[in-house]
Amino acid sequence: MSAVGIEPAPALVLRAGLASEDARRDAYVRAHPRGTFFHLSGWRRMVERVHGHDALDLCAWRGSQLVGVLPLMLCHGPLGAQKLISMPYATYGGPLADEPALERALVEHAGVLGRELGVGYVELRCVDDPGLALVPSALYATFVRALPSDPAGVLAGMPKKARAEARKARDKHRLELSSGHWYLDDLQRMFLLNKHELGSPGLPPAHFKSILKQFEREVFVHLVRQGGVPLSAVMSFAYGDTLIAYYAGTQPGADRSHNASNFMYMALQEWAVERGFKRFDFCRSRVDSGAYEFKRHQGFEPRPLNYRFLLVRDRHPPNFTPSNPRTAVLRKAWSRLPPWLARALSNKLARYLP
Repeated sequence: MSAVGIEPAPALVLRAGLASEDARRDAYVRAHPRGTFFHLSGWRRMVERVHGHDALDLCAWRGSQLVGVLPLMLCHGPLGAQKLISMPYATYGGPLADEPALERALVEHAGVLGRELGVGYVELRCVDDPGLALVPSALYATFVRALPSDPAGVLAGMPKKARAEARKARDKHRLELSSGHWYLDDLQRMFLLNKHELGSPGLPPAHFKSILKQFEREVFVHLVRQGGVPLSAVMSFAYGDTLIAYYAGTQPGADRSHNASNFMYMALQEWAVERGFKRFDFCRSRVDSGAYEFKRHQGFEPRPLNYRFLLVRDRHPPNFTPSNPRTAVLRKAWSRLPPWLARALSNKLARYLP
């Protein structure tokens, strides 16, 4: 049969993304069923400008048609160590493409790039199993659920104990939830206090401010108060019909005395329902950690995250987390630092903990 008149399909081209293509790539991410807030170019720009890591995004093209993206950053560690991460400081990442074969091609290209750069590994923070022969990690789970159609359904849908604690916070302690970017300083202060207590470095103020600058109308900051006293705060991101509760902090002792966190997340979900959001993303936690159990206590079911590692120079995936008993001495020492010193060191060390 003659093939006269049939145009050959354009060849697949894999290449680095250009900043001038950000709007095109963001549109692709938002239209993709597995696209996330952290695949957007604004997150990459925040990481570049605040932490000094290098953008090495990859794109797949067929002619003028964008058919795949892999947001990717070269992260610099101490003593010259480097790794490629999709995406740093983020819960989610990994390849997005029109078909699995294109996702494999993007990951393979990232591996080639990693070998050329001499990185320790390539890390893909995938939500779903990418179906690739890479080293898996079962360290984290995420928590996402559908929101009710009516704000009253939030409290009604909580487990009995959590519901009683949230109701007590509202009715007895008279806690209130307020929204505004001007609460950012309260959030930063309490976030850093909590990280200090847990024995981990926090994030510099520029990190939070840059997120606000990059996303502005898609970022919300909420504060829980009793009278005029701040008790807890949370920064959330809007992505499509989902509200993502991402950074949070609580005044030490406020959960014990006022059930501040129980109230905050209940009230935040009510606020989300009122504004038309359909899903609430409680984000990741280390499996079996305190945060993991708290989210289950609130009625959320864990969903394992399918993080994957392509090992280049390293022989094993990184394990510098609180789950590793070897970090206990460091965490204990950090928690004993004066708050001012922990804050100053956090500003320097955050770059090495992406």
